[in-house]
Amino acid sequence: MSRYRGKSLIFSKEFLIYSVFSKLLSVQTSSMAQSSKHVVTFVTGNVKKLEEIKQILGPKVPFEIKHQKIDLPELQGKMDDISIKKCDEARKTVQDRVVVEDTCLCFNALGGLPGPYVKWFLENVGPPGLHKMLAGFEDKSAKAVCTFAFGDQDGKVHLFRGETHGQIVEPRGPDTFGWDSCFQPDGYNQTFAEMPKEQKNQISHRYKALDKLREHLIKINATES
Repeated sequence: MSRYRGKSLIFSKEFLIYSVFSKLLSVQTSSMAQSSKHVVTFVTGNVKKLEEIKQILGPKVPFEIKHQKIDLPELQGKMDDISIKKCDEARKTVQDRVVVEDTCLCFNALGGLPGPYVKWFLENVGPPGLHKMLAGFEDKSAKAVCTFAFGDQDGKVHLFRGETHGQIVEPRGPDTFGWDSCFQPDGYNQTFAEMPKEQKNQISHRYKALDKLREHLIKINATES
């Protein structure tokens, strides 16, 4: 009987050692998998915008989404040129894959203005002022444009654009997010500000651009996995 108890004790020790080793190996493998997950840094200082971006992208994007605030230079020029230059500047700081966003609000009656300069107009006159800019025009139509510039590790910049057409109206709804309260998308009787977030995030210019970016990230993951 003592011989069998001795063998049983040896087997128990071996099983214990095997169990501990397996758990350690599992933890190490899990840690390596997490550390090898693709990472992309969104460069923005706007917390509300970051929240909206994460809501639209959802949990299935095969990238770890990081956030970094960088004081990028205020640039002038055409939409695509501004996006590319901003992305290049961001990559110099992050030294990895980055995404920057540029948003424009283009009034057809003003030949596309304020366009990429809407941020400065908004800071000075707010949504009521944007609406008054078209007081002397019958044409209140406008388009909201969002461009995401993705800077890859090889230095190439890929642009993803989304557009939503609508009308500039007297502000309605909470005045908490940019010019949402004075932009009413075509086919709806609510401004972006009056809409539930879930509804806005299914039709907005930002959603359309992010949807294209999401597909690009999925392709990268499939290629590099």
